[in-house]
Amino acid sequence: MWIYILSQKLKNHMNESMHALGITGIQSRILHYIFVKRADGPVFQRDVESAFGFSRSTATEILKLMERDGLLLRENMKSDGRLKNLIPTQKAAHLDEQIIEYLHKKEKQLIDGLSEKQLSLFLQTVVQMCENLDK
Repeated sequence: MWIYILSQKLKNHMNESMHALGITGIQSRILHYIFVKRADGPVFQRDVESAFGFSRSTATEILKLMERDGLLLRENMKSDGRLKNLIPTQKAAHLDEQIIEYLHKKEKQLIDGLSEKQLSLFLQTVVQMCENLDK
């Protein structure tokens, strides 16, 4: 229950903050993910699906909205027309700076009052719980 409560609080805070930028919380997370992953090469819809646990149809709808709103270009790959390279726009780059700032502030707020030992134990616990669910 506490994991759910924390998750909902984070989701609500992020949606409220990102609303002022004209995007949703999930759009902000997707944009930031694309910017980080582009350092390793092209990012495709299937990468977003995998990273966020989305179905193909959910990812398609979110990405189409982001393209409509001028945040992304979805460019066909010459090597495989079924793959669409997700390219963030200048508008998205400007937003990502603000998203990064928000994430840093929120992380500081979350870990305020926690010792390094507590934080380390928490991260180990979360990783183990995720691994348990993947079994």
